[in-house]
Amino acid sequence: MNQPKQTQTPPGQEALLDPPADHGERSYKGSGRLSEKAAVITGADSGIGRAVALAFAREGADILISYLSEDDDARETARLVEEAGRKAVLVPGDISRSAHCRDIIDIAVQAFGRVDILVNNAAYQMSHETLDEISDEEWDHTFRTNISAMFYLVKAAVPHMQPGSSIINTASVNADMPKPTLLAYATTKGAIQNFTGGLAQLLAEKGIRVNAVAPGPVWTPLIPSTLPPEQVAKFGEQVPMKRPAQPAEVAPPYVMLASNEASYISGATIAVTGGMPII
Repeated sequence: MNQPKQTQTPPGQEALLDPPADHGERSYKGSGRLSEKAAVITGADSGIGRAVALAFAREGADILISYLSEDDDARETARLVEEAGRKAVLVPGDISRSAHCRDIIDIAVQAFGRVDILVNNAAYQMSHETLDEISDEEWDHTFRTNISAMFYLVKAAVPHMQPGSSIINTASVNADMPKPTLLAYATTKGAIQNFTGGLAQLLAEKGIRVNAVAPGPVWTPLIPSTLPPEQVAKFGEQVPMKRPAQPAEVAPPYVMLASNEASYISGATIAVTGGMPII
């Protein structure tokens, strides 16, 4: 895959990606692995979140689509979910606020009666060449969005989850190999790894499984909206496969971890890194 130099205003839009990303619109075939389950997915308007929402819906799940403010992208995700014959609920808002996280879960329970799957996927990142470029406010916002929101959402969701339910957190290859220009983002991804491992142990007695997926480079609107155009053009070249993943290539591990097939998998991290090993 070759992508030209490009830039977008954060948080970015799917319609402006060149070339367009593949979320599995034409390729993903469901087989009922998540039949009648109810899922909450943050950052589900685009990128990995959209691909996971599409796959979950085609596997039989209803989806609450949590997103910041990208209404056009979120409506397209909802269209894909409904086209699969499942219910889609759109909930815009800022997950860095604890009250909004509680609202997300309340709305899911009102719509579906329960929460079977929680995918903590939304994240914020910005690229900086020096430490001085990172403001206190940006550091705090990155942590509130990327890791504190997971705590708020999990705490609200667990009372509505039954044994067999699944929590899946989006970590990153940056948890093991932190990129210095993504200092705040990479630091939160390391925290997500520890949050996942500790929470898996804490919730085991409730029969709730907790796992993480650690993507490498993935072609999403986050990339041209947060990286310099020169880095965008070379994005993905650093991994052995020499290209970024398409979102559709990242979604299958989420399906497996959400399904009953993963009944004895908890506390694990699945790497989707194009051949780049993680420790």
